[in-house]
Amino acid sequence: MAATTTKKTWSIDSLVLIFSFIIAAQLLSYVVPQGEFEREPYPDNPSRSMIVAGSYENLDGETATTLPPWHFLVAISEGLAQGQSIIFLIFLVGGVIAILRKSGAIDAALMKAVEHLGHSPWILIAGCLAIFSMGSYTVGMGEEYVPLVPIIVTMCLAMRMDAVVAMGIVWVPYGIGWACSGINPFNVIIAQNIANVPLTSGAGVRFVMMLAFLAIAFHHVYRYAMRVQKDPSTSLVAHVDYSTGFDSPKDIRLDGRRIAILTVFFLGILLFVFGTRAHGWYIPELNAVFLGVGIIAAAIAGMSAGEASRTFIRGASEMTAAALIVGFARTIEVVLSDGQIIDSIVYGIAGLLEGLPAEVSAIGMLAVQTLTNLFIPSGSGQAFVTMPIMSPLAELTGVPQQTAVLAFQFGDGFTNMIVPTSALVMGALALGRVPYTAWVRFAGPLLLKIFALAIVFLVVSVHLGEAFGF
Repeated sequence: MAATTTKKTWSIDSLVLIFSFIIAAQLLSYVVPQGEFEREPYPDNPSRSMIVAGSYENLDGETATTLPPWHFLVAISEGLAQGQSIIFLIFLVGGVIAILRKSGAIDAALMKAVEHLGHSPWILIAGCLAIFSMGSYTVGMGEEYVPLVPIIVTMCLAMRMDAVVAMGIVWVPYGIGWACSGINPFNVIIAQNIANVPLTSGAGVRFVMMLAFLAIAFHHVYRYAMRVQKDPSTSLVAHVDYSTGFDSPKDIRLDGRRIAILTVFFLGILLFVFGTRAHGWYIPELNAVFLGVGIIAAAIAGMSAGEASRTFIRGASEMTAAALIVGFARTIEVVLSDGQIIDSIVYGIAGLLEGLPAEVSAIGMLAVQTLTNLFIPSGSGQAFVTMPIMSPLAELTGVPQQTAVLAFQFGDGFTNMIVPTSALVMGALALGRVPYTAWVRFAGPLLLKIFALAIVFLVVSVHLGEAFGF
């Protein structure tokens, strides 16, 4: 019998990549000229500072510093410490989401909604686009969608569509919801925190943008679905066997308890949005709201104190990787700051953009964020890697801070639906038996249309952002 060999595919873990960036940051401190800007307090928040344009000066002699070779290791603890508010948020939200999922409320609501939408193709497509985008827009859902992929594939096959349509109505709105999120604690909250703009500000504008992107997505998915219904041979997965492995779910009961839990969950979200607008609530209050929702949900679900505790700890432990990525990503800024070169980098990039319109700078930020997402698919990790540079760069190039945040969101979110370094994307494709090449052929043209509209929105936000609540 001939020996078989397994072809290895090259990949790199996000934490390994970020650790490499930490080392690179220290090496840069030895070659990049040290310098700094003068800073002054923000008018609306004296506790935070902003750079003064035209104030950059090189540092030399006694004002310069040389980092010891092991400094990057010491800085990791400082990075974890500086990122503690977001790290704790990730742990607490992860634990509460686990309680909500343990109750069956989230899965039952999603499955029941999809079941009721399955009467005709356009209703199923439009309904799923709306449901899944709102899940990502609000609390950054993504992992929760993966178990639903086989179910939606089953429904699409029964309606003479294919698995590509199923992926399209789950993963396309996932990416759009992340890109336009108004209150997602894993991306926009972090980015707005770094950019020093009010949390959840501009949520209404982002929601309108999301509707526009969803309209493009609906046209793209529906047109393909109708083509497959008319001629199954045109399916991008016509060669894949779907005769087995796709069964309907058994427990989709949306009983009184689960409805009550969902009600508490959405009331909690509304409470936090109200608190941020009326009382200036921040991350500690967001943690408190989520904890309150978790406690009430566990009580309604009839969980014992021990069961709720174990579920919460399990959910929080599953967020360890994301939390560590945040701390390590924050370390990059720590090393650059300790080496006194972060202002030099901002000054250098600003020099390249000097004289260019703010609109061009905003588009350049989108390009940087999009490329970064290929290597750091974690939204929270990417925010800490790029926003400490993009936020002061926005000040120097005349780009509003909200536009810088929006460029981060667009760059992070849209490519989430296709980036090959994302375990979620590749896992969902595997569950749906959709080859990655087939998915790229479907999603690639859609992304081109989406990015074209994204550029329009960025340019408009540079000029009219304040008028729209940015």
